Amino acid sequence: MAARRRKATKRRKATKRKATKRKATKRRKATKRKATKRRKATKRKKTTKRRKATKRKKTTKRRKATKRKKTTKRRKATKRKKATKRKKATKRKKAAKRKPAKKKRAKRKPSAAFMKPVQPDAALAAVVGSNPVPRTELTKKLWAYIKRNNLQHPTNRRNIVADAKLKPVFGGRGVVTMFEMTKLVNKHVR
Repeated sequence: MAARRRKATKRRKATKRKATKRKATKRRKATKRKATKRRKATKRKKTTKRRKATKRKKTTKRRKATKRKKTTKRRKATKRKKATKRKKATKRKKAAKRKPAKKKRAKRKPSAAFMKPVQPDAALAAVVGSNPVPRTELTKKLWAYIKRNNLQHPTNRRNIVADAKLKPVFGGRGVVTMFEMTKLVNKHVR
């Protein structure tokens, strides 16, 4: 019986050893798998990082290259434009030098109707004077009288406020616009 027991214990021990060996191999395999997974993950990360970095570099290079091209194109275009403008300007100057000088025009003469003297009536003569005067001079004298006596409306400068001498010229109205004034003055002229 003792021999049987020994054999049984030996078997048990052998099976335990085998089981421990199996467990150890399983653990080793599991650790190997984990290590390979880690390696693969790190490789993936590294490769993705590299790819991203290379992509960024390529895109930045492209952008910089396109910017350079654009700026160089603009500069060249502006240089061409400036050069053409200079050429045109020099051509114009040369052409201007070749042309003979134009004759100076005589000053424009006022028409005879304006320069014809008119006689103001008694109401207008009190403001302008009784001597016959051309229409242009008559309006000048009238405006000089208005400005001398400060007869323009303070806020609306187009309106003229009549004083005692101007009321009969304006037909008894107290306030008259500049445009109405010329019509009213024409009635007092012969």
